[in-house]
Amino acid sequence: MSNEIERVSGADLEAELTSQPDVWERATSLVAERGLLPADGQRIAVVGCGTSWFMAQSYANLRERGGHGETDAFAASEAFVDRGYDAIVAITRSGTTTEVLELVDAVRGRVRTIGLVGDPNTPLIDLVDDVIALPFADEKSVVQTRFATSALALLRASIGEELSGVIAQAREVLAAPLDDGLIDADQYTFLGSGFSVGIAHEAALKMRESSQSWTESYPAKEYRHGPIAIAAPGRVTWSFGEPPAGIAADTEATGARFEYAPIDPMADLVRLHRVALERARRNGLDPDRPRNLTRSVILDQP
Repeated sequence: MSNEIERVSGADLEAELTSQPDVWERATSLVAERGLLPADGQRIAVVGCGTSWFMAQSYANLRERGGHGETDAFAASEAFVDRGYDAIVAITRSGTTTEVLELVDAVRGRVRTIGLVGDPNTPLIDLVDDVIALPFADEKSVVQTRFATSALALLRASIGEELSGVIAQAREVLAAPLDDGLIDADQYTFLGSGFSVGIAHEAALKMRESSQSWTESYPAKEYRHGPIAIAAPGRVTWSFGEPPAGIAADTEATGARFEYAPIDPMADLVRLHRVALERARRNGLDPDRPRNLTRSVILDQP
């Protein structure tokens, strides 16, 4: 019997997503590395692609709302970085993503850049001024889980957030039974507010990547401005963080399920990771090798 046949579908993803609480603890303990991030009061941009872009959105929201300085988040391919920023933080698991490399190379010598990476042996380290490496959070699976959330854990700790409670919630999520009603839904819409908007976008991406499911994501108060039209029996609207008043009732009136757990959105994302993995397996898919995707996007150069 071949190794491919013997292999359990999503084995890498399962190992990586279940390791998240332990890896978050390690990431938040990196005091010296946190000191490389921009100081309070500096005006910064945070860039990334895909999952890393969504983590950039969450960090930008927390940093600015917390009074630590103006913070913008951009997809690396669409970033406006010639705005007098004091520093740019580039998040990339592989350190090989074309758009990120092009951006930091273009501003080299003009703007301080900090690379937040999973693999420190990458081209990025020669292009940025400082590197924060999380090799213990790097992953084999194409579908990201622990690098992204560990990067966000470190970034949250860097602005003074205490995450022991969040880590405890993630451990409880991993020990809890899964709900078949969430796994077998026909469609998913994910909502967030504040820093959890980025987490909602990431949840939608994880479910699409892992299980080829129909997913959408929005800022929570945008949901009633059109997206609620797709709510129906057999579909799920999942709120990361406390939803605005009335949205749960409006969703349930359509026959759709409204899902909300009163825990930190980052811990609730771990629950989504588990649901996505199980949904993929039930559909006969291997989320470690999702359709049409590679671990890093390296574009052909003109």
